[in-house]
Amino acid sequence: MIKKNFCFFVSTLDSGGLENYLLRFLEYKASDFNKIVIFCKAGRGGQLEKRYSSISNLIIYKKKIGFFNPKDYISLYTFFKKSKIDTICDFTGNFAGLILFTANLATIKKRVVFYRGSTNHFNESKLRLLYNKFVKNLTYRYATNILSNSNAAFDFFFSHDWRNDTRFKVIYNGINPQQFIEEKENLRNEFNIPKDGFVVGHTGRYNMAKNHQTILKVAKELCTKYNDIYFLLCGNEVKDKLKAKVKKEKLEDRIILQNNREDIPKVLNTTNCYYFPSITEGQPNSLIEAMVSGIPIIASNIEPILETTPKAIHHRFKNPMDVEGFVAEIEKIYLNRDNISSYCCTEWARKHFDHKVLFEKFYNEL
Repeated sequence: MIKKNFCFFVSTLDSGGLENYLLRFLEYKASDFNKIVIFCKAGRGGQLEKRYSSISNLIIYKKKIGFFNPKDYISLYTFFKKSKIDTICDFTGNFAGLILFTANLATIKKRVVFYRGSTNHFNESKLRLLYNKFVKNLTYRYATNILSNSNAAFDFFFSHDWRNDTRFKVIYNGINPQQFIEEKENLRNEFNIPKDGFVVGHTGRYNMAKNHQTILKVAKELCTKYNDIYFLLCGNEVKDKLKAKVKKEKLEDRIILQNNREDIPKVLNTTNCYYFPSITEGQPNSLIEAMVSGIPIIASNIEPILETTPKAIHHRFKNPMDVEGFVAEIEKIYLNRDNISSYCCTEWARKHFDHKVLFEKFYNEL
């Protein structure tokens, strides 16, 4: 089998669900590629750049591409031709449109788009929605393969019956459970959390979709009511954005904030309950990691999360803004911590998100 040259388009290489997913996929399948180019179209790398660079046949290319700058796309066309790219894959949903159009002009036969969110991630205005419609039409016309990690994404972005279009495929995120199974250490000593303290965890970068404001409201109620409950929140900019609010509530010792960390298995080992009240998602890697680790989960009842979890626990999920509902559900786990098996779905998650199966499915689309 002839190995080909692939180009993957991302915005940056900052740590996030997409960036970690692609890194894991490439670490697993790198030997099946001739050359891999990671094209950072925001013009910069990020926190995961060093790990990406450690893959021997991988090149990182950082070049800012504007939303509608003809010079950028002429330059991109030249890049495609010089690099002899066989397949491109853009992970930015509708905003892949002009990339796919340019790739078509450059006679690249395989043009893949991968939707990683289930709603628009921009402040909507007439002009922005008009541009979004324009690039979406280009995406639909010039993509040879249209992928998503949830049915919810296709239901949102494509109102026609996409299920009858063979270009559309849902490929769920794959997780290798070994690093979570093998890690035995936790971070209680580092964060001065008592051995018998009850820790509610959340992992995810700071943005409106992750709903940190509701997490803080829930944390305040529970930490005020019980003196042995702690919250551990980590992700890009989490500490920077939330430390002033936590300090104002005088809960610095009970609500522990961390920016991006590379030892997520240890973070998860520190927790007794995982709380994930997202307002919108694609398919959350963080939640899958928690399930694989065997932690009881409480989450919002949005469609992408319902699609990612077993139906048997859906009755425990709440509207993303339901502070009292979340307080009650976390309190149930806290008061019955010795009988939490019904909240866990370890084996289900390991079976449904087997990285070997799902990475092969993705590779076969390229």
